[in-house]
Amino acid sequence: MTRLHLLQKVKARKEEIGITIENLSKLSNLGYRTISRFFSGDDVKLSTVEKITNLLGLDFAGNEVVDIDTLKKQRAEQKALYIVSLVQDTSSLEMQGLEKSNLNILIEDTKKQFLTGKYQKNLWAS
Repeated sequence: MTRLHLLQKVKARKEEIGITIENLSKLSNLGYRTISRFFSGDDVKLSTVEKITNLLGLDFAGNEVVDIDTLKKQRAEQKALYIVSLVQDTSSLEMQGLEKSNLNILIEDTKKQFLTGKYQKNLWAS
């Protein structure tokens, strides 16, 4: 596989899931310029390629390891857990924390909003 072929696969996947270079940079803990260099075809470290492909659910050769629906569900779960944990922590400080069953409902509802609702455009925002 050529570098150009890998780059085409990664660009296609990036577009399919709708992630920006800025968010890809934040989520992969790589610099914006490093990501930009990769997408412009410049030389980057192999570890950079690995971080980018892993985040996008691809293997090192650009082949799909995680399908797009699963990738989106995983990201929605991560974001929902994070957001609900912030609400729960604040509520607990005020002695108004939610019970586990209510927390699970809130997590599922938040996850659904990231997948199909009004927060869908924020799924890949960091």
